[in-house]
Amino acid sequence: MPGPRTPLLLRRAAAETALLLAVGLFLGALGPFGAAAESALIRFTYWPIVIVGGGVIGIAIDVVVSARLTGFWTRLAADTVLMTAPVTGLVWCVSELMLGLPANQPHLAPLVYQVAVISFGVMLLRQLAWRGVWTERTAAEPEPPPEASDPFRLRLSARRRSARLLAVEAEDHYLRVHTDAGDELITARFSDALQELARLSGYQTHRSWWVAAGAIEAVRWRRGRGELRLASGLTVPVSRTHSALLKREGWF
Repeated sequence: MPGPRTPLLLRRAAAETALLLAVGLFLGALGPFGAAAESALIRFTYWPIVIVGGGVIGIAIDVVVSARLTGFWTRLAADTVLMTAPVTGLVWCVSELMLGLPANQPHLAPLVYQVAVISFGVMLLRQLAWRGVWTERTAAEPEPPPEASDPFRLRLSARRRSARLLAVEAEDHYLRVHTDAGDELITARFSDALQELARLSGYQTHRSWWVAAGAIEAVRWRRGRGELRLASGLTVPVSRTHSALLKREGWF
């Protein structure tokens, strides 16, 4: 059976494909690198094929790169360098089938340069398009039964002891506990709270924040840092230090 995040992945894939197809059609109309001499049918077939195909290669590479690099330009440069060789191979094959070789095909060095330039532009446009955009989480993970966090819940007032736990925020020598019944300030060390919450499905996202996985409704990444939007509307920061785990589990 499809996983709970399948609809989200399908929407993201559809958006990615639409963006790449739009770029391919634009280049088909523009006809760069001598392609303007070809017929409209060839241009509007050739460019979408190589842009969508090359974009899929670039996105696959970016999934790996983004798990290790978070800087905007560093990630863009790595994507461009790593995708240039396989995309050049794709372009060479499509060009041979559709345009004919060697008459209409540049030598390898100019082709590599052209692919690198276009790859850089496509991945730049893609990163800008998704930068700062909230990605909705359509299905949250189920929350464990309250007894799983009894040591921590015993610190709360009776009203919130059985409420849905959303997040814990450190404030000096206190903790602000966010629940669906409101927030409450308690006296405790953040390190002790993390130990007591270890059996729950959740993440430390920042040096002063812990969030329940089931409370996350949307995520976004911008300016080298992430943010989570919780069920209550609360926005929680994700530092670079604590982003790796969330990336590995597919939140970003």
